[in-house]
This record gives sequence, C-alpha cells and structure tokens, in this order.
Amino acid sequence: MKLKSFIKEIVIISIVLISQGSVGQVPYERILNASDEPQNWLTYNGSYMSQRYSLLDQINRENVNQLELKWVLQNQVFGAWQSNPIIVDGVMYVTERPNSVMAVDAVTGRVYWKYRHQNADNALVCCGANNRGVAVLNDKVYMGTLDAHLVALDRVNGQLLWEAEVGDVNLAYSVTMAPLAVKDKILVGVGGGEFGIRGYVAAFNAETGEQAWKTYTIPGPGEANHDSWEGDDWEHGGAPVWITGSFDSDLNLTYWGVGNPGPDWNAGQRPGDNLYSDSAIALDADTGELKWYFQFTPNDAYDYDSVQVPVLADMEWRGEAKKVMMWANRNGYFYVLDRTNGQFLEGKPYVKVNWSSGLDENGRPIPSPQPEGMPTYPGNQGGTNWYPPSYSPSTGLFYFSAWENYATIYRAEESEYVPGRAFLGGGFSVLAPSPGAPTIGIGRTNPINNWTNEVGFASLKAMDPQTGEAVWSYNQFDVSDSGMLTTAADLLFTGGREGYFHGIDAQSGELLWNVNLGGQIVMAPVTFMVDDIQYVSVISGNSLSTFALEQ
Repeated sequence: MKLKSFIKEIVIISIVLISQGSVGQVPYERILNASDEPQNWLTYNGSYMSQRYSLLDQINRENVNQLELKWVLQNQVFGAWQSNPIIVDGVMYVTERPNSVMAVDAVTGRVYWKYRHQNADNALVCCGANNRGVAVLNDKVYMGTLDAHLVALDRVNGQLLWEAEVGDVNLAYSVTMAPLAVKDKILVGVGGGEFGIRGYVAAFNAETGEQAWKTYTIPGPGEANHDSWEGDDWEHGGAPVWITGSFDSDLNLTYWGVGNPGPDWNAGQRPGDNLYSDSAIALDADTGELKWYFQFTPNDAYDYDSVQVPVLADMEWRGEAKKVMMWANRNGYFYVLDRTNGQFLEGKPYVKVNWSSGLDENGRPIPSPQPEGMPTYPGNQGGTNWYPPSYSPSTGLFYFSAWENYATIYRAEESEYVPGRAFLGGGFSVLAPSPGAPTIGIGRTNPINNWTNEVGFASLKAMDPQTGEAVWSYNQFDVSDSGMLTTAADLLFTGGREGYFHGIDAQSGELLWNVNLGGQIVMAPVTFMVDDIQYVSVISGNSLSTFALEQ
C-alpha cells in the first residue's frame, strides 16, 4: 500500500505540474536565449557563454544583508557534493553522488521525484565519486555516470527513457561532468586521465541516445599533430575532458578544456608536446571536427590540467571588437584568446610561477624546471582549478578563486600501463614550512593587507582582462574550491572551505554580507526567480541552502 500511495502521489504531482505549466518544454532556442529569461538557470554555467552572470537585480548591494534562509535540502549520501542545480520554471534539477537525480520544488525544497542509477561495481574515478550536474533539453533530463554512461530521464516523473555507453568502464572511463545540450545533441567528455585512457568528447542524439560523433583529444596515426607523441605513448596519453564546455552559436563552435597527459608526473616518459593535452580545443558542434587548439602547458610534468571553464565574451579589445575567450589556467597564468581562431592575445601570471620564466609572443611558456627536491609554484592543484569563474559585463571584470603561495615538490618515476590501474609516473608532496608541519594556516604575511597565513590561502581575484592585472583581491583563511556568481546588481556570491557564504561588492571587493553554513563550499552558487522573488542557492558540505530577502 505504501508503494501504491507513493506512485499515486508522484502521478498527482506530475499532473499538477503539467497543468500549471511548470514542466514546459525546454527547446534549444530557450537555452540559446537564456539571457531572455534570467528567472531560470537553464544550463551548467547559466548560458552558453559560461559567464555565470545573471540579469536579476532584486537582491542588491543595499539589501543583500537582509537575506534569510528559506529552505535546506540535506544530501542523502555522505561526501563532497559538487552538483550545479538547473532551474526551469520553478523546478530545480540537482544530482547527488554518486549518480542520483532529484526534481525539487525551487521555492520549498520539496522533492518531487528521485532517480538512482546503479553504477557497475568496477566503476573507478581518481578523485571521488562526484557528479557535477545535469543538462535539460525539451522534455528530458540528462546525466553522465561514473561507469561512463549517459542516461536520459523524463522531466515529469524521472523515468529512465534511454541509456547509452560513453566509454569502457573496464578501462576506467567515467563521466563526472554535467552534459552540454546543443541543438539536438547532448555532448559529454570523459574522465580517467590518471588511468591511461585516451580522452575524447562525444555527442549523442538527444532523442535516441545514438552516438552522433566522437572526437579524440589525442590525435591518432595519420592525424595532424600525432607526431607530438613518441611511439605508442598516445594510446594511453590521458587528456580527459571532465568539465562542461561552452558554445558560440554564431561560429557553431563548442569549446572544451583538456586535462593532463599520462603518466601525470613523468614528462620524460612521453617526449613531445603531447597534444591536445592541457589545451583549449574548439570543435564544430555538428560534426565534432577540430577547428583550432591552444596548448597552455606542453609536455606537462606538473598535472596542470586545463580543465577549466572557457568563459566567452564579446568586447572591445584595445580598440577592436573581438570575440574573446578568458581563461584562468591551472598553470598560474591568466589568458585571453581570440575564440574565432585560438590566437593568443594576452597571458600574465596571477600567482607566483617558477616552472616557467614567462610566455613568448605566441603564448607558449618558456620552461624553467626547478632542481630535484625544490618546490614548484604553483603546486599540483594549480593556481586555480575546475571551480567555475564568472565574468560580469557590468563591471568588465573576471572573478575566480586563486591559490596563493602554494607549491609542490615533485618526484618522477617510470610507470607501466596496466588497464584499469593508476598510471601516474611518480608522486608529489605539498611544500611545508618544515617537515611534518601543517601546510595551511600559519605564519606568512600577505603584503596586500598584512593578512597572515602560510603555504596557501584563498585569494578571490577580480581580474581586468584588458590588462591581465587584478583590480582587487578578497582573501580567505584557507584555500578555496568555490566557484563564482555575479549579478546585474554588481553583486558577487562565492564561498570557501571554512563554510562561509559571501555576498561581495563586485566593483570594490567589499564584504557586504556573509553567513557560515557549516560545510565546505565547492560548487558555484546559482540564482533564479519564482513569483517575483529572487533566490540564491548554494551547496555547503552535505546541504543545499536557498536564500531570499526577508518578506
């Protein structure tokens, strides 16, 4: 009887949602024109430009300190919760680890339905059983899985409609990224760079799950730039794609960040530039054809994945209208590229860098490897990492979390590829002030404001892309894995490892409001509006918290 009652309730809720228009279609045109409906959050980074900028301005710099908690949704699975909610017409779609999807009332937090995917027993990922979210298109919700599948669900009731294999789970392929819906296709990349995979991006028919195209991130024999690998190194060269890309409809190009080569830390075992690892790549959305690439870190020995979000903007660039791509790279440099052709426009370090003495006129780094046993800056987690940045057209600034004063001592060793096992080529240790000392939290003075810390702290940077220089910085006690959200009210929302959720003046960097939610904040916040009330949602630890102004 309990099961029948539950099914009956789901049916009633579904009928109500349909009758209220809450589960309307989300055709490609809606996602393409997401800025026309800022009350929703229709794709992973808010729009295809991946700016994480919202036109909502009900919450502003004068009233942000009046935010109050409206509801909390507890994660039912312990562990890091890195999902990005999607909001469509008052319904929130959010994933739980390892691979569940929930449809939630965005006003109350009530769960309408939940789908659980059962992963294969041998599913293997390097860095936690994480899932970063879903895509929506038409009447379906799409999720990638740890056992390298793509599933399509009915948006009304969560019923599984189809399931497609993206990669071979026996070879440690996985999907942790939120898919990207473009036109009539669902695009996903694969993880597994620490296990000797050969990375790729693949597109699937949104209605049937049939694979439409597949583009490898390591060129095979006979393909351009195959000679950037020696011998058969390319077969297990890594170059995964595990963060959602961006899309320019005018150019019909999708942009993706490509991860580390394999084995990770022994560059001598794989001579050459190792294309297209540690690169930005531009693919034709219809065919997957590679149109251009830009490599940030050739023959990477430091695990400097270029798996960051490609942030797109149309701006006047030094007197000329440009379609640009902005990129705070894990290797410690901030880049601006021409996204029509990959031309290097600008690159400057934003943290201490000693693995390279600079960039040449084409943006290629000039290597300066450190002696054995000496620290390399930035460390293996990078000057920043995968957590999403934001660009505000209102302020003209690019916002991201940086790891300051963070270094690693590397150890390279020969590795043999074994299917489904780690293929690392050595190891590392984080620099400490003395052997065995804590690596966070004591001793160093930051000259910006005499704020004290040691061996790593979070610096939220507001970067002027025209100059490559920080306009202001906001420092936190610990390093930060939090992403960013900016709004038309010139507000910036972000968080940190110590659990604080911040509302900051995006123009000046002044802290206007914060609250401690009790758990590490990793994923970026999102904002949406229902019944003329603006909400801001953020995940902290094992809870998803949603705020609005006092009513």
